[in-house]
Amino acid sequence: MNSNAKQIKYQLMWQRLAAIVEEQAQVLLRTAFSAIVRECSDLSAGVFDTHGQMLAQAVTGAPGHVNTMAESVQHFLSKYPLDEMQPGDVFITNDPWKGTGHLNDFVVVTPCFLHGRPVALFCATSHVMDIGGLGFGPDGTDIHMEGLFIPLLKLFSSGTVNETFMDMLRANTRQPLETVGDTYALAACNDVACERLQEMMSEFELYSLEDLSSYILESSRAAMLDAVRQLPEGSSTYCMTIDGYDQPIDLVATLTVSRDGIMLDYAGTSPISSHGINVPICYATAYSVFGLACAVASEIPNNSGSLSVFTVSAPKGCVLNALPPAPVSTRHVIGQMLPDVVFGCLRQIIPERVPAEGASCVWLLNLRGETQDASRGRYGFTLGFTSNGGTGARSGIDGLSATAFPTNLNGTPVEIAETQAPLIFWRKELREGSGGAGRTRGGLGQVIEVQSTCDKTFEILASFDRIKHPPRGRDGGGNGAAGFIGLSSGRLLAGKGGQEIPAGERLMIHTPGGGGIGDPKRRLPAHVAIDLADGLLTEEQARNLYGSEPVALA
Repeated sequence: MNSNAKQIKYQLMWQRLAAIVEEQAQVLLRTAFSAIVRECSDLSAGVFDTHGQMLAQAVTGAPGHVNTMAESVQHFLSKYPLDEMQPGDVFITNDPWKGTGHLNDFVVVTPCFLHGRPVALFCATSHVMDIGGLGFGPDGTDIHMEGLFIPLLKLFSSGTVNETFMDMLRANTRQPLETVGDTYALAACNDVACERLQEMMSEFELYSLEDLSSYILESSRAAMLDAVRQLPEGSSTYCMTIDGYDQPIDLVATLTVSRDGIMLDYAGTSPISSHGINVPICYATAYSVFGLACAVASEIPNNSGSLSVFTVSAPKGCVLNALPPAPVSTRHVIGQMLPDVVFGCLRQIIPERVPAEGASCVWLLNLRGETQDASRGRYGFTLGFTSNGGTGARSGIDGLSATAFPTNLNGTPVEIAETQAPLIFWRKELREGSGGAGRTRGGLGQVIEVQSTCDKTFEILASFDRIKHPPRGRDGGGNGAAGFIGLSSGRLLAGKGGQEIPAGERLMIHTPGGGGIGDPKRRLPAHVAIDLADGLLTEEQARNLYGSEPVALA
């Protein structure tokens, strides 16, 4: 076979791997019990070679899961050597430092066998809404308060489920049906992926993935290195201040570009918090390299080869490298800010490729309470309602409104949420004028109002940011609107921590808008007119923000 034909064959097989892991993710999406997985795609799926190197990931899924998963498989192989695994074995953990950064994500790994030999591993992760403890919020002061900690262990041995583990799991969650169901869904999606890989290898007459793995990893690394070498060499530093739990937190990064790759160091970042907003280094790395890949070469596939070009470090004991037993339940609040910090560094090198600051972290409404009905009697509920703010403006185009970035979770449909819990959503709409003004404006946030449908209080386990420190505009662009949480009575609520919503009161949520880029006076009048026509601005806001009378559309 000549070299061109061989390369075409490798490319075809690479695309098949991508299709297999996408089916793996879709199986998980369609069999999961929890709405945050089914409706919001809070999951990831991928295939790994026998050395634990990620070859392909599903498009469906969150970057924080995907890029932590790239390290997780190595941890499993360290404890369970591949030559000791058997067909039908399945492994599980939610160790924050060997998984995705907090206890509410399960990581499940399954070895794939062909003709009795292990040829690959499949890994899948998904969020579970309740794993015991204080619940999914930042109030814990160590990891032991945050729920059931699952070390790396066997979920199945040669096809037989670990019933002792399952009993422990049921006894340590407020939602045993959903949590156990999601665990089986994770194992099932890996099984389907194993079947598809076996079919592919038989079709291409493969007995090993070693040669294909080398091709994928080497070509991906070479492509990413080539993209990095197009950048000017040197260092840049950026600092972003966010709300924190009880005091502001500084996220400080120094980015260094060389011919060997990009190094990112978080020296100077604030120390760990006493509450559960801290970030294990695996999660900090995951979102940092995601930001780098987006800006440097977004078209290059994400795998262990392309990721190897980036190096991330942070001082031990800082908020981005929290060590056990630090509380880390809502690590996403800070971790999802890191692409904005990365973009702040890259703005000094490639400003045309990076946006202004955005809402960044997802605004996840963790709602909990009790109700009763004739068939079930009195029972508790836990709902994770995903909402998003606006992204920052880009150099040539406005930011996206009510859009998840850097995570890519879908917003929870109101119709689904109202079937899951005794709640009614009175409003869920775009927040007028919340995008930072500029030549290109930031995306808009949302206004959400929710109330209990019964005569009972309910609780929010708040984990929001950008309330005291809104997303910043750049190059003369305005800041995005700050976030807000309060009650219809006018009482303000804290951005973080468990708080009760009295019966009859409405919970009011305003998610942040994204920052703008450039002088607002340079925004095209026609674009202001379109915003007015679309209800994104009021006439008063148009005058105040853009300094001229609104222009009517022709």
